[in-house]
Amino acid sequence: MFPYDPIAAVTAPDPYPCYAELVARGGIYRDDTLGLWIAASADAVTAVLSSAFCRVRPVDEPIPRALLGSSAADIFRYLVRMNDGRSHCSLKQAVSATCASIEAGEVAKRSKLWARVLIDELRPLDDHTRLSDFAFRLPVYVIGDLLGVPHIMLPLAAASVSAFVRCLVPASSPEQLEEGNVAAMTLLDLFHAGVDQGCYSDGLLAVLVQEAQRVGYDDPTISVANAIGLLVQAHEATAGLIGNTLVALATRQELREQVMDDLTLLDPVIQEVLRYDPPVQNTRRFVAQNGQIAGQELHVGDTVLVLLAAANRDRRANPNPDRFELWRNDRRIFTFGLGAHGCPGTALAQTIARSGVEQLMLAGLDVEQLAEKVMYRAATNTRIPLFGAHGGNR
Repeated sequence: MFPYDPIAAVTAPDPYPCYAELVARGGIYRDDTLGLWIAASADAVTAVLSSAFCRVRPVDEPIPRALLGSSAADIFRYLVRMNDGRSHCSLKQAVSATCASIEAGEVAKRSKLWARVLIDELRPLDDHTRLSDFAFRLPVYVIGDLLGVPHIMLPLAAASVSAFVRCLVPASSPEQLEEGNVAAMTLLDLFHAGVDQGCYSDGLLAVLVQEAQRVGYDDPTISVANAIGLLVQAHEATAGLIGNTLVALATRQELREQVMDDLTLLDPVIQEVLRYDPPVQNTRRFVAQNGQIAGQELHVGDTVLVLLAAANRDRRANPNPDRFELWRNDRRIFTFGLGAHGCPGTALAQTIARSGVEQLMLAGLDVEQLAEKVMYRAATNTRIPLFGAHGGNR
């Protein structure tokens, strides 16, 4: 049995039969139980993500009401991924240019360094419950370091990002909202200090400030918010990519043996994991103008659940979609979105995840044993495995 609820499917042991059923319906359809339109096929997902009628936030709620008046809202309101229109286009240019300025070799170098540091804290590696801590902290350490955060402050940054992310969930408890607000204040103070005192002058934060000024945004608060946004986006997506790559290796003996013999194969493995079992399973779009999308008339106020993971498994986009193919031709990946809101940090996430998995294997992690007990972190849109005795949704 498997859930046909596309939100519940995210944390199921195998959500993909559910997605296949939804893809087979074709186009966009209305789920009255959820009160959402559902886009599952590759064509429908492409249509929604490319539509001029859709926005990343509801027209009447640009900032979640639960965050209003908080430091968390002061970050959220400026995040490029949470804005549309002219401000989004110019800020996206600044963020994309900042990400593109990083040399891939430098990202790999720092990723390996911080992976080794965190692995030393994990030992003994047979305690698999601590792998999720490694997966969540690694991207924050690497990107924080690249931004210029002092090394001694990286543990605080990682803890603060984790708390801040929890307050962004629609079902956040009052305690999570308060903890997230405190975390937001900590992150704002940390990055504003870097800008005001010029002590991050040799990091990406300085580049982001310059790029934002180049497109007309002189207020450093906007750059600081989007520096924090880079950490937030990488936090769960990269953690899920690390975990799902480990699951792929743990459950496939031949693949595992190939990779152990040649670690360079981790690059195509991660590419296929992004398609086959992606860390980001869905996103939402909010209709801001009446119009037709993928053959359906949608109206202002409608919400569309965009099933990125289902589109990855649409046979019209990727033939033999349920087969894990290392050398897949013309692989189409919807995981990081497309169009105006395609994620600018895709390459960063892949490099960090690849280095993390590689260093775990070099350190002697028994990957095969990870298949014995895998649960998934409770979430509505991210698929992040928890290994060992962790609680979670099976």
